[in-house]
Amino acid sequence: MPLIRTIQIDPETRLGVWSIEEPESFFRERVNISPGIHHPHKRLQHLAGRYLLVTLFPEFPLEKIKVSESRKPLLVCDSFHFSISHCGDHVAAIVSSKAAVGIDIEEVKDKIERVSHKFLSPSERDFIDPRHSLAHKTICWSAKEAMFKWYGLGSVDFKENLILQPFVYQSTGFITANFVKPDSNTRLYLQYIMENGLCLAWTHPV
Repeated sequence: MPLIRTIQIDPETRLGVWSIEEPESFFRERVNISPGIHHPHKRLQHLAGRYLLVTLFPEFPLEKIKVSESRKPLLVCDSFHFSISHCGDHVAAIVSSKAAVGIDIEEVKDKIERVSHKFLSPSERDFIDPRHSLAHKTICWSAKEAMFKWYGLGSVDFKENLILQPFVYQSTGFITANFVKPDSNTRLYLQYIMENGLCLAWTHPV
């Protein structure tokens, strides 16, 4: 079973990371959904993500997932809050029965450096460690993606609305952040892990 990481955050919240090595048939036999996705790899990612949800919480009602206008998958019954992220052959998910969550998994790639000016404010660029610039910026991007998914309503400026407090680069750590919009001004707490060229970041109820 390629469930490569699970974290029990609290009694109501769990996350997991799955390395996809199985064929599509493996997930189709276990997840009774029809994703309606034509691209084979995207369909495989989709099925693996849904399977990970029920791996974390076997009672998760997959059949009740709907997609909102902002393209965020959610449960209309609110029995669970969840977030899913895909990256190549990896899928990550976080599930909580008590409040909104967000997760992101990213590869450390040069494209992050090229677009960093679009998502990092001047004050955020000031705390980037020049010795680990790409990795540090990848953590920032992944953290902001997790915040974006936590919010779930779209229309977010990553530079203006998602504000990270300074943090020192290391392979695992914590980040304090502020989500600032007219309809929501919230302090968020995130955790991240950098391992084997992948960054995993998430935010969860405190």
